[in-house]
Amino acid sequence: MNKTAAIYARVSSEQQKEQNTIASQTAALRDYARAQQYTLPAEWVFEDEGYSGSVLTRPGLERLRDLIAEGAIETVLVYGPDRLSRNYAYQVILLEEFARHGTEVVFLNAPAADTPEQRRLLQFQGMNAEYERAQIAERCRRGKRHQAKAGVIKVLSAAPYGYCYVKKTEAAQAYYQVLESEAEVVRKVFALYTAEGLSIRAIVGRLNAESIPTRSKKAQWIHATVWGMLRNWAYQGRACFGKSTPAPPTQRLNRISRQKGPYSRRRPLKRKRPRQEWIAIPVPALVSKETFELAQERLELNRKLSARHTKQPSVLQGLLVCDQCAYALCRVSTHAPGQQLRYCYYRCLGSDHRPPGGRVCHARPVRVDQLDQLVWEQVWQLLNHPELIRDEIERRLQEHRHRSPVQQRQEKLSKEVARIEQQTDKLIDIYQEELITLEDLRSRVPELKKRQLALEKELESLNLQAVEQSRLVEMNVSM
Repeated sequence: MNKTAAIYARVSSEQQKEQNTIASQTAALRDYARAQQYTLPAEWVFEDEGYSGSVLTRPGLERLRDLIAEGAIETVLVYGPDRLSRNYAYQVILLEEFARHGTEVVFLNAPAADTPEQRRLLQFQGMNAEYERAQIAERCRRGKRHQAKAGVIKVLSAAPYGYCYVKKTEAAQAYYQVLESEAEVVRKVFALYTAEGLSIRAIVGRLNAESIPTRSKKAQWIHATVWGMLRNWAYQGRACFGKSTPAPPTQRLNRISRQKGPYSRRRPLKRKRPRQEWIAIPVPALVSKETFELAQERLELNRKLSARHTKQPSVLQGLLVCDQCAYALCRVSTHAPGQQLRYCYYRCLGSDHRPPGGRVCHARPVRVDQLDQLVWEQVWQLLNHPELIRDEIERRLQEHRHRSPVQQRQEKLSKEVARIEQQTDKLIDIYQEELITLEDLRSRVPELKKRQLALEKELESLNLQAVEQSRLVEMNVSM
């Protein structure tokens, strides 16, 4: 009986999408599948158009991996190793993952990997693909830098508010065209900020009150949009290229990342370049150079003298989360009526009326001094009475010794996983003895694989709990 197969194809750039190179990959793989007599379901053709080979988060690849994890796919046909990934480490991860679920990977333009020598050659192809990607990235970087120095506008990102990007033609290069309706809004924002002395938040309120549309014509004006507009060098006639550069991710995690665990996905980070390294490209100016410089001076003065900078740090600042809506609590201050005294509060961000969605929480603010004093008293009590900590650890250990639900569940899950593995092996043996058909095997094995994967994930979570409890035991022994 013919083996079932799935096809995976990928192109990374918009130009490749327009040239229809992904269709040529798919056509060559279909021809190969027919020649080798593979059974190829129509829904098992996975394509990722415009996705880089340096990342694993691709829609088509994610669907393919999900089906392989369920045990549904026997063979995956790929045009070449670099189509699977241009990162050699990612290639190894994917190939090991597919092999672990019993799926064979066949590359159309790569040698078979049956012998150690052939596997070594395939590894060299993966490393060459990674080297080629790094070489292409470096050439693109230097090419864009050279074009920026020549004043070519296409190396910049999308045109900012007030401009329209006009594509390159045979007669002229690409350029920014001024949109007068939006340009008037830009000039108004700079005038309100520099001449009339309004704050950014007051400017946002006026723009929304006058129903001036944003670029999207849907969302309202917000503080970050106006702040970015006041800092955009393009409005004085000099759009800048190379203002930032990719930076390695830092080890410091925010609160959300900590809650997601150590394997939380991080976005690529960027580091600002010194201003003397920026490359200025001439564009039509919307405001004068003097007005723009005056706006920068006021932004810098606000940054230094802003009241948001904490003068007196508090114990719980940046640590509290609202129990009702899960928003963070920020610290605010207000004057006492008729006095020079200032009171500080922890206030839920969800109770703010300014976001477009309005208020989402009705929790009342809490006095900083009262809550800090309450928490500090509890901490001080624990520091002066360490036996309280020792008693709490002992209570948890006694509960663990008497009940031990984690260990019982671990043993039960381990037995269940072993039983499912035995059932899968028996089904394969029965199929080899031709007592059941391939269709019966395909209908029963995926459910077992899915159940086994869920049990293994639960077992892994319980193992982490067991490690935490063992640490408590070690702490108790050391005390």
